[in-house]
Amino acid sequence: MSTLIPEAQLPKELTPDQAADVAYSSELAQAAADLARGLPVLIECDKDLSPFLFMSLRGRLKQSNLQCLYLDGRPRGQEPQQPGATFVGTMLQQLRDAVRGSVEKKVVVLPHIDLLTTSQGGLTAEAREVIPLLYENPEIVWLGFKDPSFPLPKVIENLFPRRASLLGIPRDKLKQLITQKESRKFGREFNPWGLYKYVSGMNAVRLRKLLSTLEGEDYPGDPQPAYQRVRTATLGSTLEVPTIDLEKDIGGYAQVKKRLRAEVLDVLAHKEKLTSPEEIARIEELIPKGMIFWGPPGTGKTLFAKSMASAIGAAVTVISGPELKSKWVGESEENLRQVFHQARKSAPAIIVFDELDSFAAARGTYTGSGVEHSMVNQLLTEMDGFHKDELVFVVGTTNFAEILDPALLRPGRFEFHLHIPYPDAEDRREILQIYDKKMGLKMAPETLEAAVKRSGEYVLGAAPGTRYSGDHLNALCRAMARFRLRENQTGPSTPADVERALTEWLERPSLTPKEEQVVATHEAGHAVVSLFCKHAPPIDRISIQGDFAGALGFVQHQDPAHKYVTTRGDLLDRLCILMGGREAEQLLMDDLSIGSAGDLDRASDIARALVESYGMGGDDIGTVAYHDHEQKGRRDNLSPAQLEAIDRRVREMLSEARERAAQILQEHRTLLVTLRDLLLDQKVIEAKTIGDLLSKK
Repeated sequence: MSTLIPEAQLPKELTPDQAADVAYSSELAQAAADLARGLPVLIECDKDLSPFLFMSLRGRLKQSNLQCLYLDGRPRGQEPQQPGATFVGTMLQQLRDAVRGSVEKKVVVLPHIDLLTTSQGGLTAEAREVIPLLYENPEIVWLGFKDPSFPLPKVIENLFPRRASLLGIPRDKLKQLITQKESRKFGREFNPWGLYKYVSGMNAVRLRKLLSTLEGEDYPGDPQPAYQRVRTATLGSTLEVPTIDLEKDIGGYAQVKKRLRAEVLDVLAHKEKLTSPEEIARIEELIPKGMIFWGPPGTGKTLFAKSMASAIGAAVTVISGPELKSKWVGESEENLRQVFHQARKSAPAIIVFDELDSFAAARGTYTGSGVEHSMVNQLLTEMDGFHKDELVFVVGTTNFAEILDPALLRPGRFEFHLHIPYPDAEDRREILQIYDKKMGLKMAPETLEAAVKRSGEYVLGAAPGTRYSGDHLNALCRAMARFRLRENQTGPSTPADVERALTEWLERPSLTPKEEQVVATHEAGHAVVSLFCKHAPPIDRISIQGDFAGALGFVQHQDPAHKYVTTRGDLLDRLCILMGGREAEQLLMDDLSIGSAGDLDRASDIARALVESYGMGGDDIGTVAYHDHEQKGRRDNLSPAQLEAIDRRVREMLSEARERAAQILQEHRTLLVTLRDLLLDQKVIEAKTIGDLLSKK
């Protein structure tokens, strides 16, 4: 079966009331049957749709000899029209008359029942008078119309045992809602499902108004302009489709892009080519509607969501988690409801919840007012209410996927998890190339490599352990662009420009010559010991410029060849290298500074882990894990003798590492002195300089 519809099978003319009756025929038939049986009905729909639904229901109820009384505050005798000004006071009087007047069975229509509440679902002064009236006369059958933007209090909702939600257009009805003349704007072979993704959130009356004013030539060779005009109309004035290309505008991250394409974009692209309703329905079952993009700050999680929107022509709404919260009861949930309502009206759409963990952390871990619990429940309700044929996606971005509420992560909700880590060297190279082109930096190959290399270190001036993200690379390139603009530089950027952009405004400690000598000796000690430990990765850079967070100097190693397996030899070499700075000070200066305090902390942790956790303390200690992972401390059930043996072995391992470092430095004292003096002279030594120095020695 094909979804392509011959023009002759489409209606020639179609009025708005006919469109409403066709689009929601089954729901209206059920509502009329319920009303005829005396069951009140509440219909959730857009304001401009409710008059047409009422007229359809009124015609159906005449067959059951039921009269309808329409209470909207207008003078009696006027037919309901498009909603305009309503008079709550007059409406209240009409309601009193209806309830306390005739006793015959009748259907009383409340077209604006949501006016009885505030936007937060609380009761207004009028509502407190209306509620007793609604329950006073059992002979009245109520028909209420509710705007989806406003919640109703439970005391009013409970009055209606039958409810219908007429939001958007049923996909299988779309072919009955477009005329022959209008279909010609979309080519000779009209595929209503191709149009559906742009109008799924519109009601039938609004769709008729849009299509009846659609301009353009008949049977165009390219129907895309017609689809684009429809898409522009459904976006409204506040939303837009981003123009971010997944390949051209986002550098690197080949694996992330591959998975996003394979799991989502390719599936959607395949669905667009199908013409069989059965095949389309089968494919829609495979598409995840909820996604978690997680990773460190600044790595482009929101950017990936926008590129996904660009690929499918979706509008994007980016919502910060904290801005949804409100101190007023119910307002936070109402904010969420409005976000989803707007997204459905603008489908295809993507809702991006930035900092999702700010309100969707695991329940039971909240430290706030408790509004987060209600917000999570509302979010789950909205996501569970998705229709499979709606192209509305929800993307939550977070730095901490592990703390999210498990209820959000089950299949059918946020089931697709995409990790976006810090960029590796190749990723950084591609990201820098994009910014180089956008900002006109004219990076020479050696400049680009210098930027890639320097951004492999920790971020200067940031919190300890912060690595370079895409945002940091953007900041680096903007800094270069600013001083090139100030100084009217038009030539190629140099590696010196990269260094300047990173360090020009960095606040560095002002060391005395004596202090510089201590720091240079310490770092040279680490470096020399590292050079003669076979498990240590090659040295990339040594600096005493104070340009490393929390340190006066540092030795930067290249990424290890083996990133996922750590051996006993690796850990013992780390112990030895950590002792190198302290032992160099002792050897060349016959004194010690407190600069080795951090080294000792890390060395002690490694030694204790070897003994207590990894079973590598030796035969006297045994191959036993003494560390209690659940209590994150040492076990209380160990005897004093066992504790003493563990502590003794930790001290022995540290002493062995110190003696080994001292021996290496004594054997290579000339190299140590040369490296120290070179550091004092140049402040920074790169890998090539170290290689040249070793070849000479």
